[in-house]
Amino acid sequence: MINYKKAEKILNLSAIKIGNEKISGNKSLNRVVVENIYSPVNYPSGNNTAFDGFAVVSNNTIGLSSKKTKKFKILKTIAAGDDPKINNFQKFSTIEVMTGALIPKPFNTVIPIENINFYSNQKNFNHILIKQRIKKNEHIRFMGSDYKKGELVISAGEIIQEAHILAFKTLGIEQIKVKKKPVILFYSTGNEITNKKKIQNWKVRNSNTHYIGSLSNNFLFTFINGGILRDKDEKLFEKILIKNLKSKIDIIITSGAVSAGKYDFVPKVIKKLNTSNYFKGVAIRPGKPILFAKFKNKSKAFFGLPGNPISSAACFRFFVYPYLSSALNIKKEESFKAKLKNNFSKKKPFTRFLKGKLSSNKKGFLELEILKGQESYKIKSFTKSNVWALFKSGQSFFKKGELIPCFHPSFDNKKIFF
Repeated sequence: MINYKKAEKILNLSAIKIGNEKISGNKSLNRVVVENIYSPVNYPSGNNTAFDGFAVVSNNTIGLSSKKTKKFKILKTIAAGDDPKINNFQKFSTIEVMTGALIPKPFNTVIPIENINFYSNQKNFNHILIKQRIKKNEHIRFMGSDYKKGELVISAGEIIQEAHILAFKTLGIEQIKVKKKPVILFYSTGNEITNKKKIQNWKVRNSNTHYIGSLSNNFLFTFINGGILRDKDEKLFEKILIKNLKSKIDIIITSGAVSAGKYDFVPKVIKKLNTSNYFKGVAIRPGKPILFAKFKNKSKAFFGLPGNPISSAACFRFFVYPYLSSALNIKKEESFKAKLKNNFSKKKPFTRFLKGKLSSNKKGFLELEILKGQESYKIKSFTKSNVWALFKSGQSFFKKGELIPCFHPSFDNKKIFF
């Protein structure tokens, strides 16, 4: 049995290659960007008004006051989307502008509509009356004030979120080069596993398949449900592995049959094949029996996860997910830290992945509560948790107030809010 850090090093040395592809920007949600993307245009594309009002030339208002007023002739009305061209500009003229309308030169400042004095009591006004100096560049949104042409929009290795889709469409970015989605083939194992709705009390519902399959909705892989391997299917499993070494499958994962029981055939089969960087058993809880191997001369890997649901979930989060992230060149995930609310103790040699509840105290500091029910078969605490807490090996007692590394439970790089 190796320690967690050693397992991480082996995974880092066992990378598989994932290819690239170009896709439409509006279909790129949750995909990994291969290269930096820069804005092809200035945004806004021209100077435009932030308010409904009237645009004037600032210099034309120099010297004006309540005692020295000036009429400005209204030339036209420009709405957002209108051609702003002016053919008959003359000194002491103005244009009515609606929010978002481009402001043509030489107009360079805007008076909001609520500050306008019209020079007539008639229904059809053709002049406004200005009684003060108007500063230049009032209420104007300038060309390129949000994005300048050539400015970075998203960096290589980032996961595309909904906000990026908005930016792509706004800036006219149509095609995005992204990493292809790795293909994961998943098998549950054991005679006890069933997909039936009504079950006998000696059967277990096939939850691991559905849990890991659901992660593909928000993360970066294509999930293939291989079904259930029974206790007698050792030879079938070997045939499946050999067959899929020639397929487009990137990673094969099993759940269960990795421990030391009579029907735990997965390690035996894996050892028969041409693999490298193999490990079996890591000093972690939950998930100690986890197995990993990379197939020699193939850009394919295998993970054998324990069968208990929380062991399987923890091993996917702290072994499979980082491995996938590395293959996809995602920027390395950083933990954040929270103060432990109560003393906690564990066995010194083991790294513990614990289900926790993160909250903020009256001073605004993050606090971590370790939930009851940490056994690998118990799912209630998993449903109540909002964070994984990592308690390092080499330390057995953790004091209240100690800072503990925490990780988001999901894989979509979105933050948790309280």
